[in-house]
Amino acid sequence: MTTHHPRPAEPRRRRRRWASAPAAVTTAAALLLAACGGADSGGGQMSDAEFNAGETSIVNPSDAAGGTLRYAISSDFDSPDPGNTYYAFSWNFSRYYARTLLTYTEAPGEEGTQLQPDLAEAMPESNGDATEWTVRIKRGLRYEDGSEITARDIKYAIARSNFGPRALPNGPKYFQELLADSEDYEGPYGTDGDPLEGFDGIETPDDHTLVFHLNTSFSEFPYVLIQPQTAPVPPDADRGEQYQSHVVSSGPYRFDGEYRPGVSLDLVRNEEWDAASDPTRRALPDRIEVRVGVDQNEIDQRLVNGELDVDLAGVGVGPAMRGTLITDENERPNVDNPQTNTLRYVNVNTVVEPLDNPACRQAVLYAADRDSLQRAWGGDTGGDIATQIMPAALPGSDPEMDLYPSEDDKGDLEAAREKLAECGQPDGFSTAIGARADRPSDVSTAEALQQSLARVGIDAEIKQYPSDTYTNTQAGSPDFVHANDLGLTVYGWAPDWASGYGFMSKILDGDAIQEAGNANISELNDSQINAWFAEAITVEDPDVRAEFYTRIDRRAMEQAAILPVVFERTVLYRPPNLTNVYYHAGYSMYDYMSLGTTRE
Repeated sequence: MTTHHPRPAEPRRRRRRWASAPAAVTTAAALLLAACGGADSGGGQMSDAEFNAGETSIVNPSDAAGGTLRYAISSDFDSPDPGNTYYAFSWNFSRYYARTLLTYTEAPGEEGTQLQPDLAEAMPESNGDATEWTVRIKRGLRYEDGSEITARDIKYAIARSNFGPRALPNGPKYFQELLADSEDYEGPYGTDGDPLEGFDGIETPDDHTLVFHLNTSFSEFPYVLIQPQTAPVPPDADRGEQYQSHVVSSGPYRFDGEYRPGVSLDLVRNEEWDAASDPTRRALPDRIEVRVGVDQNEIDQRLVNGELDVDLAGVGVGPAMRGTLITDENERPNVDNPQTNTLRYVNVNTVVEPLDNPACRQAVLYAADRDSLQRAWGGDTGGDIATQIMPAALPGSDPEMDLYPSEDDKGDLEAAREKLAECGQPDGFSTAIGARADRPSDVSTAEALQQSLARVGIDAEIKQYPSDTYTNTQAGSPDFVHANDLGLTVYGWAPDWASGYGFMSKILDGDAIQEAGNANISELNDSQINAWFAEAITVEDPDVRAEFYTRIDRRAMEQAAILPVVFERTVLYRPPNLTNVYYHAGYSMYDYMSLGTTRE
């Protein structure tokens, strides 16, 4: 979200066929874990650790406060600014200092994917056709300097991250796409007057009320309000992208000094935070320390040695430690191996030649050795082979979809050669594979794909880039992709919320393509898919919406815009001193807000 090897002396898990989840949108997120076959997921507690206990229970529950919670990460934040981030770990971690309108419930399993108010005093109220949503925020909420948090500050936060030529580059642009009467708004930067003049998509009739006016019916809109872009920003403190140096806290912790890119970020308690107003943040540690740019192998060893508490990236230990933890009976009780809702995949660019020809893209999917690609992700413990785009738990997913089948998942080389001839490249062609250099599984996946494609004459050079800039500057920049012939890019995706729209719109809708921070890296701009997305969000019936999402998934696979690799499993290590540990389905990692430590 490391070169993994399959678990020794155990057969590789074959492609798992899950039953489709029911399609009620009001419970779609809640069904995510239930459809994956989770056991008792009602928030049970467990003092004695067991293997994978954190997937369905709270391990080592405790209300004890104090101590320092220590994080490390091998790369860096894309930005710790809540309005300028799209990594799941950053959405999770930023809640220490940034409260949002809504949030997930604090609980393992299905209960934890339900929404509840955070800054809001109650769930949003909608008009009859879901084109207008009213949110009232709690009174008495304050920033770290004691000043009051107002509805206008939240409106400003949404404006800076979504609108104008200087809008912050990272993160989704749902508000830009959905808000009415805002097409001509140039954003809050570069104006001498009111920075919100002309931003009519959100009304603030008083200091504690926001009214969102949408340009279309959108019954899933409450899920948009969990995004960190709704964390308030005092306009006078905003410095654009440099605001990341010291985000003004609305949560239980504040920056201790400034964030130092590539080095560290430390947090201490925010004395202005009102615990009574906050239902999901335990705020147990006295201090939180993050060390940036630490080698993954060092992180893993320090976790096991008790010198570190959490790997911030939340994607599991690296290859050197994975096999040891899984097979060591003394360590297995401290390990979780949950089935996540993350798809690991390869973007197949629809613009870079000769992949602009659909037959050339289809040749890539036929030639891919899915068996070796799964092994690149750790075999059995790394994930289940994926042949469709949507995780099976999402309404509308079709786990039986397999448009590029092959014997033993080794690839259909004859079909690949036929497609190469069809696209005018009978002897193959050259392209490049982009991967994150500090994520060994990304690199291992690129190497496995490179070997697969070489069998039919496709010569793929691997190009590696750092994680903290990959989603914005390299893979996330169409200009960079074109200039560097990145026909293929290794990537990972989890839903912004648990529906086909929340999972697929940013990676498949042509309207989502951006100049920077682009998640539709394949640059798929299919008029039929675009029309289905646009129609689906206007439909009230969740079963009908699910049918749209099934069609979108199939058509994207027909277009060969994405090569699915695995639906990921992670190997997460929880040191014995870590308290209140559980896997949170909303973030596909541990819930950082619940964690405490028994170590001083």
